[in-house]
Amino acid sequence: MDDFLTIAGRNYHSRLLAGTGKYKDFTQTRAALDACGAEIVTVAVRRSNIGQHPGEPNLLDVLPPERFTLLPNTAGCFTADEAVRTLRLARELLDGRALVKLEVLGDPLSLYPNMPETLKAAEILIKDGFDLMVYCADDPIQARMLEDLGCAAIMPLASLIGSGMGILNPWNLALIVDRIKVPVIVDAGVGTASDAAIAMELGCDGVLMNTAIAHAQDPVRMGGAMKKAVEAGREAFLAGRMAKKPYAADPSSPAAGLIGS
Repeated sequence: MDDFLTIAGRNYHSRLLAGTGKYKDFTQTRAALDACGAEIVTVAVRRSNIGQHPGEPNLLDVLPPERFTLLPNTAGCFTADEAVRTLRLARELLDGRALVKLEVLGDPLSLYPNMPETLKAAEILIKDGFDLMVYCADDPIQARMLEDLGCAAIMPLASLIGSGMGILNPWNLALIVDRIKVPVIVDAGVGTASDAAIAMELGCDGVLMNTAIAHAQDPVRMGGAMKKAVEAGREAFLAGRMAKKPYAADPSSPAAGLIGS
């Protein structure tokens, strides 16, 4: 298939992006990521060791960069300055790789994005040569502002991070998909396979998830389910669903030539 997800000039077969946190150990992390088929995996630089702590278990030992595109993120950052410093450190640790995920949080309870600080950090980092994928509110106006700054992908939340509440505002996501030309990746709130399928049916270019897989009773099996859901949702979007007819039935069988007619 040539239906690639293209981000910052690179093509990916998988439209499912996955986080690497919350698993019981690195072995389970790798097994779940293999099951879901993710090629892009996020790494929280402030919470995961990718070389900044010599002598401690290193995530890169189980997620080799030649197999996965590592996407450093700024989870745990609440100001633009914190996020900028974190991603500059990540670029040094990963040999100058420019593709990163920016998230600047508003408060530790909701983990909702702080959009003024996000926009401030995005402007600085893009001028500094980063390719930014940006976690943001499901606001089509601010999504457009991020695109205008030159972000590589827009990542609106479906619901709060780790909540598993699914897509609470499909209308806003549809507005963003309709207006934004760079990839739109649903980020945060996916709880189960049907949530991922709905996101893809809306026309989103991909889905990022972590807790939905890591906190499932069987993370590896859930990873496989999410892979199928993303693929099915994408196929349904490309196929084009039938029109909704809320006030009229349409028989599946031919109406002509009925017995006795």
